[in-house]
Amino acid sequence: MLSSIDAVWISVSPALQMFDRPLLQTLAQSTAIAHWEYLQDPDEAASLDTALVLLHDYLKSYDRPLHLLGHGTGGLLGLLYAHHYPEHVRSLTILSVGVDPAVNWQSYYYNQRRDRLEDQQILLQKISDRLLGCRKTSPTVTHALKQDLYESLSLHSLLNSASFPPIAVKVPLLVCGSADDIIISQEQIKAWRQHLYHALSRMWICLSGRHFFHCIYPEQVSQQITKFWNQLAVFA
Repeated sequence: MLSSIDAVWISVSPALQMFDRPLLQTLAQSTAIAHWEYLQDPDEAASLDTALVLLHDYLKSYDRPLHLLGHGTGGLLGLLYAHHYPEHVRSLTILSVGVDPAVNWQSYYYNQRRDRLEDQQILLQKISDRLLGCRKTSPTVTHALKQDLYESLSLHSLLNSASFPPIAVKVPLLVCGSADDIIISQEQIKAWRQHLYHALSRMWICLSGRHFFHCIYPEQVSQQITKFWNQLAVFA
């Protein structure tokens, strides 16, 4: 496929796309960026392998490697893709993805649900407040989180929480996180230092913004990503 597209945002959480839009709109001012979305069929078992095949079918149609980006499980899928198909990846940027890339807000939710046995709606309200650092978040956010539990590519359940070892990639990797994220701690982000195998890979931690820091500070995050891409262009 001959195209002007330079980057692809990987999404596996349709209900949470409102948190991605500010960053994508900011990046789109200077970069041709596409949006790839995986829609989980409610009647199918959640499978990273299926999503990986579909992502590969999409990316291999381009005539050159592209920059990939993803938040949470979207970032995990990007890691798996870059690990298996590095020839199709110019670089990978992951947001709110710890050194155990399976950890996400859903694993936090299910751990809290097992420990506290709280009503789902009450617990989701508390978690939405913690995710955004608000005293009382909008019901829209709580509803989006509830939808995400049922509609996204999920690795976790009340019965089991998944865990992954660090996924090694040979492509340039930018790891971004937030200092006050209750889901992906600074330690989970900083532990990536031992797994940055490409000379141009780097790490950046936003001072605040919680789990969806890319929504709260889209300009800052966009600047870091653009700076990363510009460095790659210099050394190309």
